[in-house]
Amino acid sequence: LYILGDLFEAWVGDDDPDPVKRETVAALSETAAAGTACFFMRGNRDFLTGEHFGRASGCTILEDPTAVELYGDHVLLSHGDALCTDDTEYQAFRRMVRDPQWQAAFLSLDLDERRAQARSAREASRLRTSQLDEEIMDVNPHAVERMLKAAGLRTLVHGHTHRPAVHRLTADGEPATRIVLGDWYTQGSVLRWDEKGFDLQSLPR
Repeated sequence: LYILGDLFEAWVGDDDPDPVKRETVAALSETAAAGTACFFMRGNRDFLTGEHFGRASGCTILEDPTAVELYGDHVLLSHGDALCTDDTEYQAFRRMVRDPQWQAAFLSLDLDERRAQARSAREASRLRTSQLDEEIMDVNPHAVERMLKAAGLRTLVHGHTHRPAVHRLTADGEPATRIVLGDWYTQGSVLRWDEKGFDLQSLPR
């Protein structure tokens, strides 16, 4: 089971006692204990998941991007926000919050203050995204090609933009595939992969 980030609306630290988050972590732990290997890649909403989260959930934390082999197919996994290079304001914000010093300062705050800041950031993000052109917030094709070329791979799976689709493209002069996962607000979105290949599925809520 690979989770490519944004599993949580906001993660303000591993010490957050929110019951829904605890229930989700417990469910992951049970899944891992039952024999399913679970992997988690941090997204832009849950980038503060730390070592305690990994131990409690039973998930192996993956770096972004990470190459994996799925039934003989070599695939590159990414959350996807680093590919939205046209949104320069967001990329500046991303660099700031991924900085270890910023994270240490934020995590040193009182839990209520962290929650308040997270709510404020989400409200500001919703307002901003409602005013921006959707194309600016989507991945940049050249950034996708660069990421695939750097990894030497031709298949990319990511989330973040939440526009489920299978895109055929060219990377470094070769045919390539970009698979985008959807969100989980009005549907479920899952990519199933087996020896026959992949199937991007939309699940009823």
